[in-house]
Amino acid sequence: MQHVTVTTEDNSWAAHFRATLLLGLPLIGAQLAQLGIHTTDVVILGRLGAAHLAAIVLSGQFFFTIFIFGSGFATAVIPMVAQAHGRGDTVSVRRSVRMGMWVAILYAALMTPVFLSAETILLFAGQTPEVAALAGSYLAIAQWGIAPALLFMTLRGLVSAHGRAGIILYLTLIVLTVNAVFAYALVLGHFGLPALGIEGAAIVSFAVNLLSFAMMVAYVQRRPDLRRYELFVRFWRPDWPAFFEVLHLGLPISVTILAEVSLFTVASLLMGMIGTLELAAHGIALQLASIAFMIPLGLAQAATVRVGVAHGRGDHLALVRAAWAVLVLAAGIAALGGLLFAFAPRPLAAMFLDRTGADFEAVLAYAAPLIVIAGIFQLVDGLQAIAAGLLRGLKDTRVPMVLAMVAYWPIGFFAAWGLAFPMGLGGIGVWIGFLLGLGAAAVMLCARFFLLVRREGRFVQSAAAR
Repeated sequence: MQHVTVTTEDNSWAAHFRATLLLGLPLIGAQLAQLGIHTTDVVILGRLGAAHLAAIVLSGQFFFTIFIFGSGFATAVIPMVAQAHGRGDTVSVRRSVRMGMWVAILYAALMTPVFLSAETILLFAGQTPEVAALAGSYLAIAQWGIAPALLFMTLRGLVSAHGRAGIILYLTLIVLTVNAVFAYALVLGHFGLPALGIEGAAIVSFAVNLLSFAMMVAYVQRRPDLRRYELFVRFWRPDWPAFFEVLHLGLPISVTILAEVSLFTVASLLMGMIGTLELAAHGIALQLASIAFMIPLGLAQAATVRVGVAHGRGDHLALVRAAWAVLVLAAGIAALGGLLFAFAPRPLAAMFLDRTGADFEAVLAYAAPLIVIAGIFQLVDGLQAIAAGLLRGLKDTRVPMVLAMVAYWPIGFFAAWGLAFPMGLGGIGVWIGFLLGLGAAAVMLCARFFLLVRREGRFVQSAAAR
């Protein structure tokens, strides 16, 4: 596999756009393929009716909310590794990755009781007994995949900092293919296998998460430049300073991510309170929006690596140009995606439904305007994701956490609830609330990043003058 250099001595704009794409495209592809795993489950289970579709939407959001909070600790490893790699500090790279894996295992163990209580939690949140029972049966099995999923994500930080993001894409595509084949077989009962319904999807989900981690470990152990870190030699030995740095950086990242993801999770609960058909339509629009969001999310990971390495090397010009390159690319891609959503909402929604189903037209009619709104907020959603990634590259996580919580909840949630219920806009009001919250986050996080960059630039100029 070709080695991709994540930094360059050439600080021309062309070099920065090229380096961002070389690192970002495999990460985007990996994010899309990862989301494709859940999308495949949504499409397959949608063939079983609105109740199963609603259940996989809720259980997917439930699992993703817990996973994404834990992923903050794995994400913290990326700037730690990037800056240490930029300094040439091999020992710090090993310590960061190893303790990131420790935190991932500990977190997965702590979340087991939450998964086992999923049905009770969903019933308490106002979901129908049938949907809550289906979601609970899925999560009781799928929960065992969270530890390998987080361990895989932790190792992603190591290979990304070394410019080997291509392997992340290749492994995720393998997992996507395996998931599609076996979910189709076990959910619907093909190729001589029993039809296990939603529990079949859960079994496959656990299996593919375990497979992805095993393949990543095999890759790391096979590559001499990665094996030299000896990640699994005396793995049981703690390194408490690195452990607590992962917690120190990771907890604000987790809260920041959770502030956004939980907004969407609560929105699903709000839609469930409106009705099962409305929740199913919301799930389709949300799935499409999530697919589009994987592009800026992949670019945000590339931004964290490139800014982190540049910061570790003390190259201020590279830091600034890397940031602008990724922002421009994200904005352009978001504009194209928004046009697609605006002009083809019904064909996009129809991909998730059985055309012969009794509720096909009702769900389709409700989903189409939601998809149009989802296309509008792609731009602000992308910009806030990129800004968060840039700030993580500087190891700035606490202030962004506060800004995100303000944007997503006092602004986003209350706008969504107020527009949906008191003002009577229903599901459309929920999605307009999304737009307002994400827009506020984009403005505040971008302003925070460029304020820090400006301060650092003044410090660099002052030091040069002395």
